[in-house]
Amino acid sequence: MDAATAALDPVFGVLNLAALSHNAHDMARRANGVPIRVASKSVRVRAVLDAVLALPGYHGVLAYTLAEALWLAETIDDVVVGYPSADRGAIARLAASPELAGRVTIMIDSVDHLDLVDSVVAPAAREPIRVAIELDSSFRSRLLGHVGVWRSPVHRAEQARALAEAVVGRRGFRLVGMMGYEAQIAGLGNAPQGSPVRGALVRAIQRSSMAELRERRAAAVAAVSELAPLEFVNGGGTGSLEATGADGSVTEVAAGSGLFGPHLFDNYAHFTPAPAAAFALPVVRRPAPDRVTLLGGGWIASGPPGADRQPRVVWPEGLRMVPREMAGEVQTPVVGKAAAGLRLGDRVWLRHTKAGELSEHLDELHVIDGDAVAGAVATYRGEGKVFL
Repeated sequence: MDAATAALDPVFGVLNLAALSHNAHDMARRANGVPIRVASKSVRVRAVLDAVLALPGYHGVLAYTLAEALWLAETIDDVVVGYPSADRGAIARLAASPELAGRVTIMIDSVDHLDLVDSVVAPAAREPIRVAIELDSSFRSRLLGHVGVWRSPVHRAEQARALAEAVVGRRGFRLVGMMGYEAQIAGLGNAPQGSPVRGALVRAIQRSSMAELRERRAAAVAAVSELAPLEFVNGGGTGSLEATGADGSVTEVAAGSGLFGPHLFDNYAHFTPAPAAAFALPVVRRPAPDRVTLLGGGWIASGPPGADRQPRVVWPEGLRMVPREMAGEVQTPVVGKAAAGLRLGDRVWLRHTKAGELSEHLDELHVIDGDAVAGAVATYRGEGKVFL
């Protein structure tokens, strides 16, 4: 990638076509025949979404905002919004368009979400709104308490049924699906480098969590299915394609970040994605003989603040960030044996932690095919879209 981009001035990001293809096909293999809905939050590049959706084993998008979903639905016929929306303008646009209302499904976890839609456009004045119920997929451990993320309050089958009854008994809505995101399995590395004891503990928790969730999800899906035929039951993420896909109550899995192969996924025992995306920063200072300073670099991932949310310096080898400064908004000092050979204008390569960071900061990604730059693809930002 360094040789292919020799004529480019950093800051820039790249997407390696061979690595992206490898990751997409390997994810489909891991899902073992269960369709993958692409999580757009982790990609934010329409050309990549379109290319992946053209592959066998992929269908539909899991969007992160309703405004984004409406934009994508102009060309994609099946978009589920993975998070509830309070965007009144977007709700009004959805309700006014028969085409969009037929392509976009919104997420709910309470009657309050139904009330909000009705307050924007009355049922008699709109298209029926497709809705899905989110089931809380966190794990309630006797030893550790709540393990997972705080999302839906709908935890038990009877709660899911009660909400489903409210939906089917209400004019202006169609209950078409369910979803649940087991973050403690899909998004938690189970083989952290240098921490074998922690890895063993995480894997034990994940096994217990999946066993509990499989039984509880099946009961919830069965309870809701008695009231409405479900088009889909979505679950999982890049880190849990095998386990979630093996759950008989799930009809599709969600994944996106594994396409780019960020360094978060270096810490999993059961799969190893190729690092398909990376970014280059220029050397702009030498504050001391043994170190150089890069322009920018503070492209921090979401989650608990810590070193694992920072980009990782990967090339030239032998460089590391300065512990008291780390990656900064406008500069990132690096130190190490390789620093002595770097000159002003040279580039240093980094990998991001999760997946959306590159598209949040760059207008385009240069596509590397073999040993050459084959072109560039626009990110959402490059198309003038910043949804969240």
